[in-house]
Amino acid sequence: MSTLIGFSAFIVWMVRIGKNLEIGRQIAVRTSDLSQLAQFSESILDNLGHPLAILLAQIVTIILVARMFGWVCRKVGQPTVVGEIAAGIALGPSLLGMYFPQFSEALFPLQSLGNLQFLSQIGLILFMFVIGMELDLKVLKKKADEAVIISHASIILPFALGLGLAYFIYAQFAPQGVPFLAFGLFLGIAMSITAFPVLARIIQERGIHKTRLGTVVITCAAADDITAWCLLAAVIAVVKAGSFGSAIYMMVVSAAYVWMMLKVVSPFLKRIGELNAKKDNLSRPVVGIFFLILLVSSYLTEIIGIHALFGAFMAGAIMPDQPKIRHLFISKIEDVALVLLLPLFFVFTGLRTEIGLLNEPSLWKTAALVILTAVVGKFAGSALAARIVGQSWKDSLTIGALMNTRGLMELVVLNIGFDLGVLTPEIFAIMVIMALVTTTMTGPALDLIGWLFKSSNPEAAGEGSINPHYKILVPFDSKDQAPSLLRLASAFIHKLNGNANLTMLHISPSSELHAYAVNDYEQVAFSAAIEESRRLNQKVTTLFKVSNDVENEVAEVSNKGKYDLLLVGLEQSIFEGSVLGMVLGFTTRMINPDRLINKFTGKEKLFDTDLFDESTLALLAKSDSSVGIFIDKSFNQANKVVVPLFSDADSFLIAYAQKLIRNAGAQVSFLDPNGTLRNHTEIKEIIRLMEQNAPNHIAFLTDRKFEKEFLSNQDLLIISLESWKKLVETRSVWLNHTPSTLIIRP
Repeated sequence: MSTLIGFSAFIVWMVRIGKNLEIGRQIAVRTSDLSQLAQFSESILDNLGHPLAILLAQIVTIILVARMFGWVCRKVGQPTVVGEIAAGIALGPSLLGMYFPQFSEALFPLQSLGNLQFLSQIGLILFMFVIGMELDLKVLKKKADEAVIISHASIILPFALGLGLAYFIYAQFAPQGVPFLAFGLFLGIAMSITAFPVLARIIQERGIHKTRLGTVVITCAAADDITAWCLLAAVIAVVKAGSFGSAIYMMVVSAAYVWMMLKVVSPFLKRIGELNAKKDNLSRPVVGIFFLILLVSSYLTEIIGIHALFGAFMAGAIMPDQPKIRHLFISKIEDVALVLLLPLFFVFTGLRTEIGLLNEPSLWKTAALVILTAVVGKFAGSALAARIVGQSWKDSLTIGALMNTRGLMELVVLNIGFDLGVLTPEIFAIMVIMALVTTTMTGPALDLIGWLFKSSNPEAAGEGSINPHYKILVPFDSKDQAPSLLRLASAFIHKLNGNANLTMLHISPSSELHAYAVNDYEQVAFSAAIEESRRLNQKVTTLFKVSNDVENEVAEVSNKGKYDLLLVGLEQSIFEGSVLGMVLGFTTRMINPDRLINKFTGKEKLFDTDLFDESTLALLAKSDSSVGIFIDKSFNQANKVVVPLFSDADSFLIAYAQKLIRNAGAQVSFLDPNGTLRNHTEIKEIIRLMEQNAPNHIAFLTDRKFEKEFLSNQDLLIISLESWKKLVETRSVWLNHTPSTLIIRP
């Protein structure tokens, strides 16, 4: 305290004597006729117009709108990127600028677009780096022949059709001073591109990533990506050089760059990968080297003239091929690139896209012709090539539909063309619409193909084919959660042998999974469960799926497989929350739009304490199976089990107690606080028969045993969902002392 007082006095003294230094100087004193409130308001308005404030407001708006549009698209079965592209168009002159011009001008003033463009380019560089790392070059080598034929056919046909289309629309849509060669080449490459990341996620979500078809499509898309980006680099070189003669020099330098990356930089990175392959985290010097390679590579290709994005893609492709290292590095940059910076690119594209320019029927006819040319070229080229190399008609058409997906990659190409002055605003808008339509049609096209070729698919058969007497499905989020769930499930069926089936299910959100790491991720996800099953000598079936709608997927697997019990885990942390968390609907995930809608429409009370998290509530609503909700408090074994029976409706719990006695040798204590056992002859008879078959395994207790000491000595509490609700509503003291708890909804 004395130090604080002493230094405060010194500060005051220095300020006072410092006033003397102002003598003889012309000190400007700001005067204003405005009131203090008016001065404050004026200051706020000045701050709102500051470039940094505008940029931050733009980023906040863009992220919120992009996430909302992406959520809507996921709800209707479309890839998230479709919503993000639509969000960019909506925030541009096509919607916001048309109906709210003053607000649009305030949020996106012309002088601020430079900052937005540079940030979006940084996001694109990071994104292309990730795309390069997601390519598995080993798969390309294994499937080279078949994949190269299909992928090259899926490029050459649409490229040729795009060049032919350019011949007919060049006079109307090519900018002044742009030669036909440049315009035609860019239109051809725009028709030829495939969106590898979107395609990979669609394949994962539809569960065909482990099939022969899925492997072929992923390989084709990877080969297509490499070929298309090399072609794009060549096209950019031709456009910038102005002639083939000048472009030759640029291509020679580009070839020297590629040789250096493959022969010098790649072995260096491989050595770094070998030294860090077994580490759980990458050190900062290693991360610094990776980022330095990325930036230098992007810088060199920008200087050469083939665009920084090609350098980022190349840097990603030559990164060490250890999946663990790639995953660790991607996890460091992907959230910033995809969540924060990449939406800026969508909106910047949307600000350039003026659909209102298509104000004549002839322009819309041209748009329809462009879409038709793109679909026929890519779809037909891929499908026919697949058929020629021996694929069935169904698989060939499926490959065609998937390769026709363009997504974000198309926008990258179009923006490069726009920046180079090769595309006019009208043809740019038409091509953006084409990208949106071809990406949107992929899902419905796959559904239509599946409907037209209805047949049993042995590769897709799985969880519904086994039909033992008792089946348990155990979905889990993390590998650390799996062992305790497995121990509990095994306690119900361990001695049933072939008369039971225990399936462990892990579903990974497709937005968090990389195409190259699916198999490795699956092994890691099930590693703890497999190890525990061996320790317990319990046979398990593993089922791995990829989906962005985890709850619906779990419910669908449970319902189709006709499981007797769906056993899900619940973290203790859901009981810990803040007022802000309750208001916004936060759990362990980001804001859930469904939850917000329910709150603001009155379907959900704002400050009611939730019994469960949103995922569990969704499973309770959608699953036809009995649902067991497990609250794990260091559960190890089911030796001592307590089962409270508050009413006749709780009698179904007796069957679960029987299973634990038979399969785990559990000691079960039935609690009878309301006289349910004493007043129900049928329940008493069932328990009496149980006692005869398993003597010394059953005890009857009254409410005098509801004590902390008794509950703390139990391994497991089994209670009905309705009784659990009542305990929570009445704030029962039980909740403070319960052991691991299984809440069952019959």
